Formats: sequence, C-alpha cells, structure tokens
Amino acid sequence: MSVSTSSPEKGISVVTVDYPPVNALPVGGWFALADAVRAAGREPETRCVVLTAEGRGFNAGVDIKEIQAQGPSALVGANRGCFEAFAAVYECEVPVLAAVHGFCLGGGIGLVGNADVVVASEDATFGLPELDRGALGAATHLARLVPRPLMRALYYTSRTVTAAELHAHGSVWRVVPREELRAAALELAREIAAKDGELLRLAKEAINGIDPVDVRRSYRFEQGFTFEASVSGVADRVRDAFGTAGKEGA
Repeated sequence: MSVSTSSPEKGISVVTVDYPPVNALPVGGWFALADAVRAAGREPETRCVVLTAEGRGFNAGVDIKEIQAQGPSALVGANRGCFEAFAAVYECEVPVLAAVHGFCLGGGIGLVGNADVVVASEDATFGLPELDRGALGAATHLARLVPRPLMRALYYTSRTVTAAELHAHGSVWRVVPREELRAAALELAREIAAKDGELLRLAKEAINGIDPVDVRRSYRFEQGFTFEASVSGVADRVRDAFGTAGKEGA
C-alpha cells in the first residue's frame, strides 16, 4: 500500500495511489496523498502533476472498515485527511490532471472535482454513494463536474454517471480505451508542461482566485453534517446495514 511519485518526462510528475483491493484509503493514505501532491507541485521543474491509481479503480473513498473498527478518532482523521488531500489537489502550484479508470467514488470525487483537467477511460464511472454508507460530503466537488440539478439527483439516489456522460457535460476532457489512458494523460500533460513554468503557476493561482465557490469552506461545511450524523447514531445505523440488503432479501 503506497502513494508514489515518478517523473516519466521533463516537467511532468505522476502521483500514483496503490491501496489494494479497491483504493479505499485509510487515514494515513489521505495524508500521504496530500503530501505527495504538494511536494510534486513545489518542485521548481514540475509544470504538471498527473494523479493516477493502480488496480481495479481510481478511488473508492475512505476505508469504512477502519472507521467501524476505530470509531470517532478514525472519522475525525478521515475528515481531516480528505480535507487535506482535496485541498492539496486544488492548491497545487501547477495544474493537476486526474487520469481516472474504473470506479471513482466518494473521496475520489473530491480529488477529481478539484483537479484542473480529467481524462478518463471508457470504463470509468463517477458517483457519491455517501447516503448508502452513513456519510455526507463532496457535493461541493460533484457540483464542479455536473450541473447542480443533476448533482442533487445523483447525491440523493447514490447513482453513478459514466465518463461519456461527464464528457458530454464538458467536465472530462477526453475518454479513451482503458489501455490508452496513461498515454492520453501524458499527451495532455506534455502539452501543458510545454508552457512557461512561472506563467503556469501564475495562471493556476489566477484561475483559483476567480472560482465562484470557496471549495475549502464549502467542503468543510459539509463535513460538519457528516460528524453530526455520526454522533447522532444515524451514520452507524446506515453504515452497519451497508451491503446487507441483498442478504436479507435472499
């Protein structure tokens, strides 16, 4: 289990998440990801960061088993870790390109929604199953990927959307076959990295400065309701029932 950084080409840093089996990150994983993205962006030679993952899918959110085993301390840790990782992507000094394959759920939406550009494979799906898992959050980031009425429908139903659907909304730059994802991501990163590095950093700061929503404050507001659901007991009730409906029906 790791978060690693490589530099396949001049000006490009690739941050790769690998937490088998589904890239559901524990508390430490979120902080490690935040540190890796911030460190990559601080490197003077870096002009674009590519965020990618190994395994079956890009990201399955937080490690629910860790929260169930450790209780409130893990919940607080997960909240803080997600906050730092999402902020690291948004505040990275250079553009961040998310290369998404398979599932992108929960915390994965927080990462992708804060990225500057998204390239996805044809099998990629995106969604927030938070209401099925006793949590709230990342509506802030889903609203950066789809129109707000659709965001609400997806949030309330826990349904997912495909990469092709997000491409139609303009929030995914390109959709490619799974085997071509890395090449497509590097192709775009290479085009970005060809620009003047100092000017790119100014451009990133300028674009963040004109965003209509303060994503840090907005997401922090959402997290307060996640904590309220936890202390009230409703989160445990929903979380403990997660995945059991089919067994009960059988």
